[in-house]
Amino acid sequence: MKKHPLLLGIPLLFVVGIVFGGLIQIFLGGGWERYSFSSEKKLAIVKVEGTIDSSEEIVRQITGLIRDERVGAIVVRIDSVGGGVAPSQEIYEALLAAGKKKKVVASMGSVAASGGYLIACGAEQIVANPGTVTGSISAVMHFTDVQELMKKIGIHSSVVKSGKHKDIGSPLRDMTEEERILLQELVDDVYDQLLEVIATRRKISMENLKQIADGRILTGRQALKFKLVDSLGTQQDAVRIAAKMAGLSDDPDVMYVERKKNLFLDFLLGSLANRVKKDLLHNAEDMKGLKFIHHQEQEMMLMTR
Repeated sequence: MKKHPLLLGIPLLFVVGIVFGGLIQIFLGGGWERYSFSSEKKLAIVKVEGTIDSSEEIVRQITGLIRDERVGAIVVRIDSVGGGVAPSQEIYEALLAAGKKKKVVASMGSVAASGGYLIACGAEQIVANPGTVTGSISAVMHFTDVQELMKKIGIHSSVVKSGKHKDIGSPLRDMTEEERILLQELVDDVYDQLLEVIATRRKISMENLKQIADGRILTGRQALKFKLVDSLGTQQDAVRIAAKMAGLSDDPDVMYVERKKNLFLDFLLGSLANRVKKDLLHNAEDMKGLKFIHHQEQEMMLMTR
C-alpha cells in the first residue's frame, strides 16, 4: 500500500527542523556539548581573557550556568592582566553567587593579575601554574598631560564648570595638590576594598597581605607560598579538582561556554565600524577610569627559550 506523501513529509520536516535548530544554536554560540543526552551532571568552563573592560557577557554566562541543573561544577579559566574595577567586581560577585549552587574552581593561565586575581577569589579553590604571573594587588589611575603638545600646535582651551573639581584630572592643566589628595583617597578606598576581599576569601591577615599587596607580581609558586592560591596545576588539574568537589566522575563531561555571537547580518554591518571605533579610542579609553590592572604586559609572559 502506497503511503501518502504527507506521512512521509512530516518525519522529514521533523529531522530537518532538528538539524536546522542545532545549526542555529551553534551559530549563536550554544555549542553541541550543551545538548548532550548524558544523564550525568556536566562541568562547565568559562573563560575570562584579555583586559576586563566589561562584565556583561561573562556574568550572563555564569548566570546561565547557575540556572542550568545539568551543570554540577564550574571552572573559570583566567588569562587576564585585570581591567576596570567595577567589571572585575561584578564578575567576582557572579562567581560568589554561583558558589552557592555549584562548586567553583579558578584555573589561572599565563597571567591572572590585579582584577584577574580578584575574579579568581570568587572561586572556592584557586589553581595556578607554577609560572603563572599573578598578584599585582593594587589600584591605579592614569592621567595624561598634553599642555606642551597643544602649545606646539597652537591650540588653546577654556573650561566653564559648576564646581571646582568638575574637571579633575584634565589633561589640559596641571593637577592641584588638593585634587591629587582627593584622587589618592579614591584610589586608596578601592585598594582597601580589594584587600578586604582577598583577606576574607583567602583567610590571610591584613598585616601579612599588605606586605605583598604593593603592586608587585608573583609567580604561581610564589603565590602558593603566600597562600594566594591553593595548589599548583594545569587547567586539567583544576577540572579534576572541581569534579571531585562536585561528586562527578574522574573524567567528567566538560562543556566550554562560548561567547554569544551576533547574527550574521549584525556582524556584517557592525564589525567594521566597531573595529574602527576601537582602534581610534583604544589608547584614550585605556587611560580612563579606575583600574585593577597591571600595565607591563610584556613582563606578563614568562618564556623559556
